[in-house]
Amino acid sequence: MLAVILGNVIIHGAGHISWQFLTEPPREGMTAGGIYPAIVGTLFLVLLMTVAAVPIGVATAVYLTEYAPKITLTQARHHLKDARGMQRLRALEQLFQVMLTQVTRAAVTTLAGVPSIVFGLFGLGFFIHYVGDNLDRNLYAGELVFGKPSVLWAALTLAVLTLPVVIVATEEALRAVPRDVREASLALGATQWQTIRRVVLPQALPGILTGTILAISRGAGEVAPILFTGAAYFLPQLPTRLNDQFMHLGYHVYILSTQSPNIEKTKPILYATVLVLLVLTFSLNLVGVMIRMRIRQQLRAGQ
Repeated sequence: MLAVILGNVIIHGAGHISWQFLTEPPREGMTAGGIYPAIVGTLFLVLLMTVAAVPIGVATAVYLTEYAPKITLTQARHHLKDARGMQRLRALEQLFQVMLTQVTRAAVTTLAGVPSIVFGLFGLGFFIHYVGDNLDRNLYAGELVFGKPSVLWAALTLAVLTLPVVIVATEEALRAVPRDVREASLALGATQWQTIRRVVLPQALPGILTGTILAISRGAGEVAPILFTGAAYFLPQLPTRLNDQFMHLGYHVYILSTQSPNIEKTKPILYATVLVLLVLTFSLNLVGVMIRMRIRQQLRAGQ
């Protein structure tokens, strides 16, 4: 079935792809011209989303795997009940860390099951109407600067959506590093942070990259979260600031397939746009796989 779909897209779309199609803005009610603003807008969005999601996701996974207490909430309560003197303060801190860990894991599990359209409504309510409006009131005397849909809010909304994938994949990669490696590093006098930074993270990097690639690919193709937070119906100019709106390949496909004034004239553009979006997504995956293979070869050579 996948081969039939891909073949249909390639047959109907490849013939319409040209240099002009890739470098011109849409014209004549999007029944002519190209998709250059949508390509640039999609790449800009993916870059911002990656910068926002990956560091937070990796840091969260490192905390959950390496620093979070490995005891249950009941055990932490028993430790607090039995502790005396200064030990009680340490037991209280441990109880707080256990509760923080459980809340974080529950949040990750919940976020992974939320429909993508809900993330769009969340982005509209929290980022635009709460954060954006407050920034405008406090920094720009009420002038409308950040309290409107923009590429920044769309990227942050997608970052929240992709965060569970990054966290879960990074946790699995960190757990795959043998315990003996950590203990050998600590036995040689390294601190826990030095062990994580110089031993554990390099060993887990191929797995972290795999999760990051999956998250980026999912974010690049998502349309529902950006409907309310930044994507524009038609915008020939490119986004140059964080508070600019932008065109997106996935949203452009949705517009062409549902609101075109001339379906027959738009159909070749629609197929070509879908093909470009697929090529862009596959290219991201290919680059990630090549980087992962190169890192694995370097790790094997260093062993």
